[in-house]
This record gives sequence, C-alpha cells and structure tokens, in this order.
Amino acid sequence: MATLTLTLRERDLMALTADDVAELAGRLERDDYTNAFEGLDDWHLLRALAFQRPELIEPYLYLLDLEGYDEA
Repeated sequence: MATLTLTLRERDLMALTADDVAELAGRLERDDYTNAFEGLDDWHLLRALAFQRPELIEPYLYLLDLEGYDEA
C-alpha cells in the first residue's frame, strides 16, 4: 500500500480523477494500511483535495471529520 500512497501523493492534485479519490477513500474506510503513517498520508492528501478540489471529495467529507469551531 505504501507504494500506491506515495504514487498518489507525488501526483499533481489537479491530475487526480474521481476514481483516484474513490480508491483513496476506500483505503481510508477500510483502514487498509500496514502502519499509521500510511493512513495519515492518505488523510492529508484527502484534506488537501478538500481545499483544492472540493467537488471530488464531497461524497467523502465524513472521512475528514471536519467540524466548525466557534472561537468567540
């Protein structure tokens, strides 16, 4: 799995397709990693996509567990 994660990570975020993101989300859902760092790398990639390509990750927002915070 590390090779696939590194391959995705090195790619330009703009080149990722909906299928690439579905594969990434699937790994996160299954927690399909040999160590915690691989999962964290995928989570960071999904988070980067949330800011740069939000249309691709909309079905997978629940994986990011983003919450609004009231700092007032």
